[in-house]
Amino acid sequence: MLQRYSKWMYSWETRLTSRDTNRVVRPFDWGLDWIERWPMVNGSFQQASADPERLVHDLNREIVRRSETFFSYETPKDFRLEMHVPPPARDREGNYTQKETQPAPFLRFTSPVQTPYPENNFANARWFPARGRRAMLILPQWNADGESHNGLGRLFNWMGVSALRLSLPYHDVRKPAEIERADYAVSANIGRTIDAARQGILEIRACLDWLQQQGYTQFGILGTSLGSCYAFIASAHDERLKVNVFNHASTYFGDVVWTGQSTRHIRAGIEKQIDLDRLRDCWRAISPMSYFDKFAAQPKKSLVVWATHDLTFLPEFSRQVVAEFARRNCDFRQAVLPCGHYVVGEAPFKYMDAFHICRFVRTAF
Repeated sequence: MLQRYSKWMYSWETRLTSRDTNRVVRPFDWGLDWIERWPMVNGSFQQASADPERLVHDLNREIVRRSETFFSYETPKDFRLEMHVPPPARDREGNYTQKETQPAPFLRFTSPVQTPYPENNFANARWFPARGRRAMLILPQWNADGESHNGLGRLFNWMGVSALRLSLPYHDVRKPAEIERADYAVSANIGRTIDAARQGILEIRACLDWLQQQGYTQFGILGTSLGSCYAFIASAHDERLKVNVFNHASTYFGDVVWTGQSTRHIRAGIEKQIDLDRLRDCWRAISPMSYFDKFAAQPKKSLVVWATHDLTFLPEFSRQVVAEFARRNCDFRQAVLPCGHYVVGEAPFKYMDAFHICRFVRTAF
């Protein structure tokens, strides 16, 4: 019976990960033009063209060692609430549908990281206000549309918790016109992928600044999939985030891209140039495992949600994350869903996921 269930679940998961027909295999690139703008790079670029891989590996080690500098920022000065009709969502077939027609409040501000794409240079966050002084940041998954996770914002409101749902870099209204998917957030371009992660992490911290300006005093964060990676690193570097929900969790960024079913097209652009061990070192600076000691040194409450039939964040990686939380005596819980990475967004599993998340948030503050 268990074998039949697993076969059915893996089949369902594979259908969902194969549904999109617009995945593009992009060429491998070290992304040196992105790297040269980062903190700590000045004076390190003279030999880059001769050995770019060594530069990237050395820089990753330096970023991890001096991560407070790499993830430092200036608080934006142009925070503003704007009323917009929410962007369309996608149905089961991937077609865009307009679910909401009434204007809703969005926090907008200039991103601490500027890119060559004007659409991406302004942070965009749907605002779900509630009474009280508690607030949750919500970070959806990779390639999420503008509707994804808004339901959680409404659920948090029902519990008396305000919510700010942040669009990840290169997603929904921030997506450059030249791409159909949020390819620039995760791709075979090593430097651009790190730059996108840094941008998302700094925008999380900037959102906390705005919430503090509004009088909020208790903060939490919910990240799903790619959003979970960003959320963990942001929380490790910001003591204000006391309540953490990691909805899917993994160890190293490179391992997920290399082994994940939904990132096969990215691996296809990478594997002719470097292998997994080298890729892991290329993206060590945006891997949660690199910052576990920093995270565990702060008093935080965490929920780790993972799926037994996950073909994107392999269960073995999630179990390693749980083991690290336990080894460091962190205050955490885990919730295990009997489904896959994509299937968790389908009934009945999405309701199970929401139940675990809401029960934790209600008691964690």
